[in-house]
Parts: sequence; structure tokens; C-alpha cells
Amino acid sequence: MLVEELMNRNMITLPPTATINDALQLLEKHKIRHITIVDDDMQVLGIVSDRDVRDASPSTFLDTSDFHILNKEIQTIMTSPVITIHPMDFVEEIAYIFYDKEIACLPVVSRDKLVGVVTEKDMLYKLIQLTGTHEQSSLIEVKVPDQPGELPKVASVFGNHNVNIVSVLLYPYKDPEYKILVFRVKTLNPMPIINDLRNAGYTLLWPNNIMEPKK
Repeated sequence: MLVEELMNRNMITLPPTATINDALQLLEKHKIRHITIVDDDMQVLGIVSDRDVRDASPSTFLDTSDFHILNKEIQTIMTSPVITIHPMDFVEEIAYIFYDKEIACLPVVSRDKLVGVVTEKDMLYKLIQLTGTHEQSSLIEVKVPDQPGELPKVASVFGNHNVNIVSVLLYPYKDPEYKILVFRVKTLNPMPIINDLRNAGYTLLWPNNIMEPKK
């Protein structure tokens, strides 16, 4: 999946000469956590988080004369330079940037202009969609040998039961000769599939303690 399929194109931006108070009001009005600072050509100059604004704002316990701080320009507290990404980057790659750089928002830039933003929340929501956890489904984890052809073999069992697969994930196993296939399937009664997988010789890691009910 590409960034352009995930990014939010409704960007909230400010010029560097805007005040800290301007940023504070935008953050509260739009219920967002980051504002990208741009020039007149939509080139990214910096980024400001709600934490930056909060740290720069005076305490309510201080004298009201100290509130002139809110009139300082936003460029005095913005983070610059900014890590940016491109619309044609892969979502999996930017997930690593979020993790490695410990940031929560990435401006999306094309031809030196801001075209969108991706937040950590966007990434988490997309992960929910990709894994199918938002749909009524059942989870089945199957341990398979790490060799070609295992995925279609296991998938054919679901096909035999005329059950749709919502998502498929592949994880490494502690023994490098095996992998874990994680299926979300569109059924609330996975027992017939589970029994057929076991009869085919596969080890189920989840569910691993469900037996077929006695008749």
C-alpha cells in the first residue's frame, strides 16, 4: 500500500509568523495534535505539536502579564528541519520511520510542496483495516514449514468450506524452518476448518486447545 492511499489531504497549516496562540486555537478547534508550518509556496519549514505549544504556554497560575508569550511567533518553537515522506512511499516503510524516530506525524511532500500528512493514528487505523479486526471473524494461526506452496495448501482448506478469508499475515517462528500463517476468516464457527487443518497434519497455534465437541 502506498502513502497516497493513506494520507490525509485536509492539512491544517500555519505560516512561520503565526503566533503560538494561533496554533493553540487551531489544535483545539480541529482536535489535532500537529500543525505543519509552511511558506507561501506550501514548502515545509517546520512542524509543531500540541506538546510544543503546551510547553511554551504560560501556566494558568502565573500572572496574566506573562501571557504575552502566546504572541510569540510559532517559528520560535517549531521543530526544523522536518522528516518528510513521498506519496509513492510504501506504508510499511514509513511505519518503521514512526518507530525508529519516535515521532507521531509525517508531512507528505511532492515536488517540494506539502500535499498531505500521515499520523501515527492513521497508521494504527490502517493496520486495523488490513488485519480485519474490525469485522466479525475468527482468528486461526497455523504453523507451516518454511517452503514454497504451503500458503495455497492451507488456503484451500478454507475454500473447501466456502469461507472467505478476511486477511492473511505471515510471521517468523522461533524455529527458522517454520513460519506462522495467521488467517482471519469470515465465520463465527471455525471448528470444521480447524478439524480439517489438524487432520491434514498442521499444528495450530491458535486456537490450540479447542477440541471438536462430542456428538
